[in-house]
Amino acid sequence: MQAAGVNPIAVMEVFPADDGVLCGMREVIALLREVLQTDAEAWALAEGNRISAKEVVLRVKARYLSYGVYETAILGMLADETGWATAAAECVAAGGSTPVVSFGARHVHPRTAPYLDYAAMIGGCTGCSTTLGARLSATEPSGTMPHTMALCFGDTVEAALAFDRHIAPEVSRTVPVDTFMDEADESVRVAQALGDKLQAVRLDRPHELGGVTPELVWKVRARLDNEGFSGVRIFVSGGVTPKRIREFMEAAAPVDGFGVGSYISSAQPNDFTADLKEIDGHPIAKRGRTPGITPNPRLKRIL
Repeated sequence: MQAAGVNPIAVMEVFPADDGVLCGMREVIALLREVLQTDAEAWALAEGNRISAKEVVLRVKARYLSYGVYETAILGMLADETGWATAAAECVAAGGSTPVVSFGARHVHPRTAPYLDYAAMIGGCTGCSTTLGARLSATEPSGTMPHTMALCFGDTVEAALAFDRHIAPEVSRTVPVDTFMDEADESVRVAQALGDKLQAVRLDRPHELGGVTPELVWKVRARLDNEGFSGVRIFVSGGVTPKRIREFMEAAAPVDGFGVGSYISSAQPNDFTADLKEIDGHPIAKRGRTPGITPNPRLKRIL
């Protein structure tokens, strides 16, 4: 088109295939502000908005060559991040007031992980595990001591004590208690060793042993309370999904937080489509689509 000298003023509209929680728009707007000329116009829905299938979430009016080359990138930003944010929102809704933390970084490419975490935060998660994801979300990264540390030390208590000695005090002392022993016994051992410094124990029993159940949470809670450690919280991870979260909630299990990984990271992208709807002031569309601008009073002028 550039070689042929074809560069009309074109209106492009972007819409999703499915309902969801909009995410990625912040990046899209930043890109458009860099590439569009001063006489361009754009409207968009805000990051975190609930959106409906086929709803126009972005409209751009500008010389086509100023933004057309970025169409694929724009759709990819919105598709992946909206998919992750929507999955996170499902987990958050299932847990009610119980916090959900994004643990999905290990399931995706490291260059992708920060955007996964950012999207999870837009979806309502209270924390995420990557430093850049946390920075994008204007928060601090959160996580727990890993099982590998306990395995390398050969004892969970020794690993927890070393973690406490060498890690900055503002970092949460959250210890996995399923590496070697019964979770309830290990929880008490760690609590006795760390005292008031222990903020939480993490239950992550593998599926080979039946996974984490409401009954296990109740057992650990009872043992901690009986030993005088009622202030120690219980964090559940390992194959957590909205369905499993609802099971814990329905059983009134005393869970203080959930770590969700693969349910968010493996969420299907919400397919976004970009259509040209107007060329030099004339309504237009490809076959099967309605020519002309699609009204959406929720759109706000951004450029």
